[in-house]
Amino acid sequence: MDSPEVTFTLAYLVFAVCFVFTPTEFHSAGLTVQNLLSGWLGSEDAAFVPYHLRRTSATLLCHSLLPLGYYVGMCFAASEKQLYSLSQAPEAWQLFLLLAVTLPTIASTLIYYWSCDQWAHHPLARTLALYALPQSGWRAVASSVNTEFRRIDKFATGAPGARVIVTDTWVMKVTTYRVHAARQQDVHLTVTGSRQHALSADSSLPVQLLTIHVASASPGVRAFDIRAANVVIHQSLGDLFLETFASLVEVNPTYSVPSSQELEACIGCMQTRASVKLVKTCQEAAEGECQQCYCRPMWCLTCMGKWFASRQDPQRPDTWLASRVPCPTCRARFCILDVCAVR
Repeated sequence: MDSPEVTFTLAYLVFAVCFVFTPTEFHSAGLTVQNLLSGWLGSEDAAFVPYHLRRTSATLLCHSLLPLGYYVGMCFAASEKQLYSLSQAPEAWQLFLLLAVTLPTIASTLIYYWSCDQWAHHPLARTLALYALPQSGWRAVASSVNTEFRRIDKFATGAPGARVIVTDTWVMKVTTYRVHAARQQDVHLTVTGSRQHALSADSSLPVQLLTIHVASASPGVRAFDIRAANVVIHQSLGDLFLETFASLVEVNPTYSVPSSQELEACIGCMQTRASVKLVKTCQEAAEGECQQCYCRPMWCLTCMGKWFASRQDPQRPDTWLASRVPCPTCRARFCILDVCAVR
């Protein structure tokens, strides 16, 4: 390949990737579908649903034209290939041109279908129609969404290609080619993943990103995932105690298992190997209320913590850490200081 051809290919590839995934620099320069076609798209704040009906359609068409734009540019960057003459162009380029023309043709046909009957066939309109009352249509629901989006108390966050919007009634995710919507009273939220980043894009502080699966109870509404930063999920009292229990056991003395003894599965859950042994370390052998336990390691840390918590007074959580409970096997009394991790 000649130098102009390579240069144009690399430059167009960078442009195409940035035009589709729109980094901050492209947004600042106004090189986005929303900005270039702002006069036709209208205002998102004034009419949220009509705006995104047009935006998703325009985005699909513009992106489908990128291969054709590359072919046209190559007609000038590699004029010796005579790409402007279909009969004289190499066969590989003829196939590429066929693909480049087919993509916008398919996109145009799909957009025309969406726009029929005043956009009633658009995926967003079909989703809203599922929430419409029998005597009304999807446009009544769209009007309600538009009204709620104009309110100043809505919540909106995320990059332009993956925005999350929460209004009084709706949970919505705005992506490049689609707008997912679900009514709050019908959704079931499930945390499916968590990622910790050392630095966030907006500050030098660490940030935790949760992936939340939004599933609607309404049949026909497609589930979707949203990502939220620094969401605090309140734990139950039992979960908080288990975390504290594990952290305290970590600083206790450890117990070395004899080489002749093999650790078996925890008899509480049968899922993991036994990992703790009760050894009186809080006081001398003959002192205090705690007693020496002679059982071999039979429980994992989690199950031992759950047993300890189950023996507490739910109305007095302030006494849990200092209390003593019987061994689940031999009934010898012990405290948290006597729980030793097995090594």
